[in-house]
Amino acid sequence: MHLPDPDRTLSPYTGYTRAHWEASADALLDAVEPYATDDRALYHLPGDHVSSSGRLSDGLEGYARTLLLAAFRQDGTVLGRYAEGLASGPLGVWPRIEDRSQPLVEAASIALSLRLTRPLLWDRLDEPVRERAAAWLADALTAEPWECNWELFPVTVGGFLQEIGYEVAAAHKAIDHGLERIEQWYVGDGWYTDGPRRAFDYYNGWALHLYPVLHAWLADAPDMLDLYGGRLERHLSDYARLFGGDGAPMLQGRSLTYRFATAAPLWLGALTGRTPLSPGETRRLASGALKYFLDRGAVDGNGLLSLGWHGPNEAILQGYSGPASPYWASKGFVGLLLPPDHEVWTAPEEPGPAERTDAVTPIAPSNWLLESTSSDGLVRLHNHGSEDVRYDPYYTRLAYSTVTEPSASYDNSVIVGDDPSRKDIVPLGVGDGWAASRHTVRGGVTVTSLVVTEGAVEVRAHLVAGAAAGTPVRVTGWAAGDDVRAELAPVLGLSEDGAGTTTETPTLFVALARLTGEAEPLPLAELVSVEAREARDLDVHWASGTVMEFRFTASGVPSTELLWSVAPR
Repeated sequence: MHLPDPDRTLSPYTGYTRAHWEASADALLDAVEPYATDDRALYHLPGDHVSSSGRLSDGLEGYARTLLLAAFRQDGTVLGRYAEGLASGPLGVWPRIEDRSQPLVEAASIALSLRLTRPLLWDRLDEPVRERAAAWLADALTAEPWECNWELFPVTVGGFLQEIGYEVAAAHKAIDHGLERIEQWYVGDGWYTDGPRRAFDYYNGWALHLYPVLHAWLADAPDMLDLYGGRLERHLSDYARLFGGDGAPMLQGRSLTYRFATAAPLWLGALTGRTPLSPGETRRLASGALKYFLDRGAVDGNGLLSLGWHGPNEAILQGYSGPASPYWASKGFVGLLLPPDHEVWTAPEEPGPAERTDAVTPIAPSNWLLESTSSDGLVRLHNHGSEDVRYDPYYTRLAYSTVTEPSASYDNSVIVGDDPSRKDIVPLGVGDGWAASRHTVRGGVTVTSLVVTEGAVEVRAHLVAGAAAGTPVRVTGWAAGDDVRAELAPVLGLSEDGAGTTTETPTLFVALARLTGEAEPLPLAELVSVEAREARDLDVHWASGTVMEFRFTASGVPSTELLWSVAPR
């Protein structure tokens, strides 16, 4: 991909300007064009990983997701190519939108694209073409979505159909229903769960905020924008802290192959004026994410986005991932809707949170603790509240970072017996420098976990209850990534390799851990000491002079106080 020379005056951190975003969008659109069918209704991108929905649906996905990129680019010439697909697709080429079917997802991208580009595309179509396209989209109004962010796809289709006066009553009903559904999953402070389970990840930004905020903005509905825009603004206060100093987003959750879709909520805040971030910080974080992936092989030799994170990576894919799935990265280009003279494009870049100062940030809704260090730009996420409906290493590990990937050897885990799973996670609180949770393993064994942090240093304590005496336990730390150092030092109940065994009563295991990019960090023992009293009380003494006191109850569950008092002494 050929990009303009970097502009280090306007963008001292990334070198990227609006011209780089435009050139990236143009290159991605040019690269997919040879894979369009003759009628331009499908884009069959190369690759062996066919999704669970089948090749025809994958071809529709290629059309819809790259159309979304063209819509944000607002290029009438390119949009003209997609007009041909609109003429032929609804004539039996595109699969019908049915309950819980992938075409429902792609219908939302098509409808949003048409709404964003109405004067350039929709209004120039012949009436029979418009009628057929609207009729195909209308099935989305009554199709049953999966119980998650999918509830917003009928909302997005309904917003467009309502605007053009097609099936207005049904569209209005679909909008109200979808928005009512996500209301049940709003847990406060700008965070949603992705459905009724405690699944927290980037879908908060690129779906659960994106669709309702764009709908309110396009509908020119001030009250609705105040509601959803206010939630987005609060969310961005936490969200901005999920990016490392190198631009990397946090490697956690599903659908990670969407890559720089992570920039979408950043731009959305600027677009709607609902953001706590300065223009320079917004662009620095968004451009940092784009540059991070382009510099690390996200685009292959044919100019196509591969299925993976940097380059191809089967480990992060889901069954629904097809060759065109990565093009939901198109959402990251929503910033191109902002005019060139907007201050988000003209203000000098400013550093992101991970570059400014060391910080430990509790996020109560997800029961996460974010830990960042400005010396190396690393961000670490301590997960004590998020899991998927099934065991998933990208959801259920104890910690994630911007520089490491979950390993097959179960990093950041507590393995009781031979069971490495972490199910039914119960959040037990998060505060200034600590987070705690409880989970179950086979046989009704419970593990209560506590992490206490300062800088890059972590104290990890796990109280195992309900296991037979002599049950083996293994505690693991970070899996080292490129140019970073991972350490795990036993404190209580563990050998040097992190192994131990349970006793007849609840057994406490304690270790120190660290993930750092510093070449020669101070020894862990010089930075923190831990005293265990009566096997359930912990005193954590930091070299800074802070002492943190924690108590576990006799049942192995931290008390509601947890747990903690802190006093310099």
